[in-house]
Formats: sequence, structure tokens, C-alpha cells
Amino acid sequence: MAEERIINFKKIILASLIVAFLFGCASDVYRDSTMDFGSIQTVAVMPFANFSKEQTSSERVRDVFITMLLSTGSIYVIPPGEVAKGIATTGVLNPTAPTGEEVIKLTNAIKANAVITGVVKEYGELRSGTTSANIISLSVQMIEGQTGRIVWSASSTKGGIGIKDRLFGGGGEPMNTVTVKAVNDLLDKLFK
Repeated sequence: MAEERIINFKKIILASLIVAFLFGCASDVYRDSTMDFGSIQTVAVMPFANFSKEQTSSERVRDVFITMLLSTGSIYVIPPGEVAKGIATTGVLNPTAPTGEEVIKLTNAIKANAVITGVVKEYGELRSGTTSANIISLSVQMIEGQTGRIVWSASSTKGGIGIKDRLFGGGGEPMNTVTVKAVNDLLDKLFK
């Protein structure tokens, strides 16, 4: 009787460890395995949605994202003015979250292979007690222009209050540094 309880207890612990391992291995990147990413030469970066308290964060993050994507030399990014003109002429109702049909019309109009959309979930100062630090959390996705389907998606969170900040005070890293780290993380995930 006691031996059965010990064996059942061991089985429960093993099952719990397996479940914890599987959830711990969950990825924050989606990549369509049927997509030929080498065929994407030109992209349009749409205005990012802003769920943060900072009103201008989506424009700031989009500018950093466009600049850093251009600096890779791998993909041509259509200038934001041309993207805005294409949005107006094709009648995209919500540029931060276009439908598949709107993406197809837009990419045909501005001669892009794909559209990148993004969401700034958190941006700015984070406070905990007397300690504060800057944080950014964003998600980005790529939508193919011919089919209007999502072929890549990733998210990144950088900054925040660490142990060093709690022990010794300080204000964490500057907002621009945190933003650059988050965008670098996303670009690393895109070009893997």
C-alpha cells in the first residue's frame, strides 16, 4: 500500500516536471515553414498600435524598427510617407491591423512583398517601491503580400527592474537603449 503511494507520487512529480518543461520551452516566435523568406525583398512597415501610456511611443518604436531593419541591408523598407499614401489610396480602415484583403491591395499598390505590423504593449518607466527603470514590450508580425497571411510573428520585452536596481538603486538603462535592444532581439528572430 505504501509502496503504491510512493510510486504514484513519483509518477505525479514526473508528469509535473514534463508539463513544466514543455511550457518552459514555449517559443515567442512563429515562422511559417512553407514560406520562402528569401523572396521578400521589399516591405512596408505599417503604423504600430499603441497600448502603452506614452502617446508617442508607437511612432518612436516604429522609427527605430525601420532604421534598424534598413541597416541590415537585407530588405528594402518603403518610406513611411509612401506607405501612408498607399494606405489612403487603397482605403485601409485600420492601418495598425489590416485585413488580409487590405494587405493584398496595399502591397500591389506600393509594390511591396510583405507588410509588417506591430503593437507596443508597454513603453516607459516602471516603478516598484522606490526603484524605477525603463521597460519596453512589443510584438511584430509579417504578413505576406500575395496571400495576406501571417508568415512570421515575434515578441520581445527588454528593460525592467532587475536585482541590481533593487539592491543598489539606479534607474535602469535609458529608454533608447532598451528600445534598441528589443528591436535587435526581434530582428535576430526574423533573420534566424
